[in-house]
Amino acid sequence: MVANKAIQEQRMKGYFIQATKDILKGEGLKGVSVRNVAQQAGYSYSTIYNYFKDVNDLVFVCISDFQQECASFVADQAQSSAPGIDRLKKLVVGYVNFFVEYPGLFELFYLAKVGDFGHKEATINVINSSLDAICEKEWNYCIARGMVKAADVERLKAQLRYMVIGLLLLYLNRRFPASYSEFMNQLTIQINAILGSETSSGQTAANTAQGGPLVQNSLISVNIK
Repeated sequence: MVANKAIQEQRMKGYFIQATKDILKGEGLKGVSVRNVAQQAGYSYSTIYNYFKDVNDLVFVCISDFQQECASFVADQAQSSAPGIDRLKKLVVGYVNFFVEYPGLFELFYLAKVGDFGHKEATINVINSSLDAICEKEWNYCIARGMVKAADVERLKAQLRYMVIGLLLLYLNRRFPASYSEFMNQLTIQINAILGSETSSGQTAANTAQGGPLVQNSLISVNIK
């Protein structure tokens, strides 16, 4: 009996969560209300309060789900790249592509005001750390192998975060640049400007670790086996 009740509760929560996600994708945060969610789910609005404190709790669950969807999307796009700086760059590109494909979610994550989330700190934290969380494993990999200095990571994270949000804002809201290909070209330039200097030093560290001491002069660069 207890198990059946738990299953029923999860099922009901799922209905309301999916209804909220559909509204968020279609209408944005402005379309989310207890009555609209209940109507979308096919239940009376009072039923929601049996499972959630308020609509802000529902939005938090949806934001967390969207973050997981984003992480899966990005991981698929970056899986063929080599670990380290190269994969880190691909993760950033994948993150951008996710919001290009789902512009309504970009609006939800980065244009909604704090008050629109009911000043719910947990929701705001998920959003603010969104890109960092997706790249965290790769940052740790780069630090452990000397590809990036630990002291530089927070600065690099911040630069990537602000650059990504700014480029997406201009492209999705102002169509600047005018084409997707030019947008991606600008994205690549900016990523390389932030991480490019890390690539050469990181690759040197990786090569040294894999192949032994590195011997260099003006003409050669070989690994001694």
